[in-house]
Amino acid sequence: MMLVLILAAALWGLGMFLRTPVVARLYMIGLLYVAVLFVMFALPDGHPLRDSLGGSPAQWLILGGMVALIAIYRKGLLRVRSRAAEVEAARDAAEAPAQVGPFSEVELERYARHIVLREIGGPGQKRLKDARVLVIGAGGLGSPALLYLAAAGVGTIGIIDDDIVSLSNLQRQVLHADARTGTPKVASAQAALAALNPHVTVRPYNRRLTAEIAQDLFDDYDLILDGTDSFAVRQMVNEAAVATGKPVVAGAITQWEGQVTIYDPAGGAPCLACLFPEAPAPGLAPSCAEAGVVGALPGIIGSVMALEAIKEITGAGTLLRGTLLLWDGLDADARRVEIARRDDCPVCGDI
Repeated sequence: MMLVLILAAALWGLGMFLRTPVVARLYMIGLLYVAVLFVMFALPDGHPLRDSLGGSPAQWLILGGMVALIAIYRKGLLRVRSRAAEVEAARDAAEAPAQVGPFSEVELERYARHIVLREIGGPGQKRLKDARVLVIGAGGLGSPALLYLAAAGVGTIGIIDDDIVSLSNLQRQVLHADARTGTPKVASAQAALAALNPHVTVRPYNRRLTAEIAQDLFDDYDLILDGTDSFAVRQMVNEAAVATGKPVVAGAITQWEGQVTIYDPAGGAPCLACLFPEAPAPGLAPSCAEAGVVGALPGIIGSVMALEAIKEITGAGTLLRGTLLLWDGLDADARRVEIARRDDCPVCGDI
C-alpha cells in the first residue's frame, strides 16, 4: 500500500509542478486507485503483485469509502455555506433602505420636516440633493453654514480653507472640536459633516483660494458661500463669481454686528464692487482677531447664509438679492438696506 501512496503523492506533486488543474490530478489518482482494485480482483490469491499491494482488496475498499465520505461531506458543507450566503444576502437586501424615487426611506424620514413644507416639498428637497455648493472658509461663518447645509441634504458640499483648527477658534467655530485642534479645518469639517449626515458628499480643498484656481473651482458648483474675513479675498471671490456667473451668498461679522447679502449680477443683483468699489481704509474693517467677536454672532449670520442658500436652491421665499441685511446683536436690532447695481461698476458694469 505504501508504494501506491507514494506513487499517488508523486502524481500530485508532478501535477503541481506542471500546473495541471486540480481536477486532472484527482482523475490521475482515481485511475491509479481503479488500477489497484482491478489488480486485487483480477489476480488470484498469492500472486506476488497482489501480495505487494496488501493481498486483500478490503483495505483498499475501506480507503476508497473513507475518501468518498470525505468528498461527500465537503460537497455538502460547500452547499450549506452557499445556501447560508444566499440567505444572508437576501436578508441584507431586505434590511437595506428601500428607494422611493430619488430618496431612500432613511432620507425621507431625515428630510420629512422639509418635505412637508409647502415652499420646499419633495421637488425642493430633490433640488437640494442635486445641488453643489462651495463654502469658502470653514471658520466662524462657515461652521454653522456647513452644518445646516449638510443637515438640509445639499448633495455636494465643497470646502476650501488652508487653516488649521486652533483653541482660539472653538469659542465660535462650532463645527470643530477640541480633539481636532492642530488638524486642517477642512479635514475637521469633513469629519463633522460625515457624522451629521452620511448622505451628502463633502469635497475638502486644503489650500488657499487664489485667483489662478478660483474660476475653475467655481465652475464645478452652482452656488458660492463666502465666509472669509479678508476684504482682498472677498474681492477675488467677487471677480471670479462674476466671471463664472455664479451667485454668492456673502456674510461678514465683527464684534457684535453682522451682515448678509447675495451678490449676483447675472441675476440682476449688484456685486461686491457695486457696494464697496474700494477697499476700506486701514483700521475701518478689522478682523475678528483684531477687534474680537461674540461667539454666538457667527452662528446667527452663518445660519442666515445657509437659509439664503436653501432658498436660492429651492426657489422658496424672497431672497436677499439687492438687499443688505444688517444685524446688531448688542441691541437685537435688524435692518434691511436696499442696494442696486452700478452701471459704472468696474467688475460687473459690462454684464
